[in-house]
Amino acid sequence: MTQEAREKTSSRKSTESAKGIRTVVKRMYEQAQRAKEEKRKVAYCMVMCNYEEILEAMDIVQVYTENYAGLCAVKREAEQYQAKARAEGYSDLLCGYAQVGIGFDAMRHELGAMPPDAPDGGMPDPDMLLGCSMGCDPRWKWYQALGRYTDAPVYNIEVLMPPSDADMDAIREHSVRYMAEELRGLIAFLEEQTGRKMDYDRLMAIIRQVEETRWWWQEAYELRKAIPTPMSTQDHFVLFVPHHMMLTDEYTLEFYKGLYNELKERVDNGIGVIDDEKYRLLWGVGIPPWHSMYILDYFLNFGAVFPAETAYMIPEPFTIPPDITDPIELIALRAFERNSALQSRGQEAGGVPPLAQAHLERIRDFSIDGVVMHVTRSCRASTMGQILVRNVIRDYYPGMPVMFMESDIVDVDTYSEDEAKNRIDTFMEMVSAYKSKGSAA
Repeated sequence: MTQEAREKTSSRKSTESAKGIRTVVKRMYEQAQRAKEEKRKVAYCMVMCNYEEILEAMDIVQVYTENYAGLCAVKREAEQYQAKARAEGYSDLLCGYAQVGIGFDAMRHELGAMPPDAPDGGMPDPDMLLGCSMGCDPRWKWYQALGRYTDAPVYNIEVLMPPSDADMDAIREHSVRYMAEELRGLIAFLEEQTGRKMDYDRLMAIIRQVEETRWWWQEAYELRKAIPTPMSTQDHFVLFVPHHMMLTDEYTLEFYKGLYNELKERVDNGIGVIDDEKYRLLWGVGIPPWHSMYILDYFLNFGAVFPAETAYMIPEPFTIPPDITDPIELIALRAFERNSALQSRGQEAGGVPPLAQAHLERIRDFSIDGVVMHVTRSCRASTMGQILVRNVIRDYYPGMPVMFMESDIVDVDTYSEDEAKNRIDTFMEMVSAYKSKGSAA
């Protein structure tokens, strides 16, 4: 793979904050590798498991394996790890992230050393593997499969996602109690692995820092409602990294404060992603094609920008209740409140499915003219329901164009640039007609 081809995978960035993320990611892996050399405990982790603050309080270094798979795809270095996973008997329909992660660890086990030329120096050997049920089955089974290549112990926790038709008031107490029990079980496991006890005062302080971090990111995101929007999806798909993979780092708090200040200045001065913003699009459900992110820039040729997305969304706002002093109960309550928020608003809207509700809110709040969804071959969790969501959108916004882009999150062989551009050309003709019709009305 030539350097020219690798560079082509990235997309244009509007903000200085986004342009600096590559350095942040390198720093993240360097810190993890240094921690391993210093004999500190390192854990493989998944996002959205609600244990980030707990791990930080226990001084356990977090390595997010899904992120590393995405990094390999961006650098067009995923193929060797996918091939190894498939040689080990794993299907090419398995989650692309899991294929890369399993292939990476299988290759390291076979070589007895870090795979040569591993992006950003590779992931250090884990001391423990911490999965959860949130999102999809591979986030539970992936680390179990790694038992073929490492003796590191596995601990999975259940993260409840309330059914969309449930009575949230009726299930609230049970759901919070259940989640708290899951977290306490994890803490007991971590105390056994580290030989240290949890410092609950420190844990509470970390939770407060995390919620302040999220508040600043939310405030920055809200600025994207401005016309012209100061930031597009191309930036978002790197700017989420500090939150999702470095949430408990004090650097992350300052990072999102800086992002807010940068976007506020752009809004105050009327600086958009492009000089002539004509159309505002929503990147709908579906993780993006990390191997070919530059395709998003093709929309710019039509004067189209993405001021919002429903992938890697900011968590729902949460206010820490003053009467809760147990940090475990607090994390459990926060998980329920956030995981039930869209369900509750969908019920209030007359029975709208939660994922569709997220799209309707973005369309309304960010003045959206059309929606793009990525049909990802190896990520059914982010692809299932796309037809339903499209139909709900059309119920509420008759005639709004919805485009389906087909490829994969990791596997570049599934991607056709000519096909993608042909679909975008047709879609943008529909968006132009839709907006013209709306203006005439």
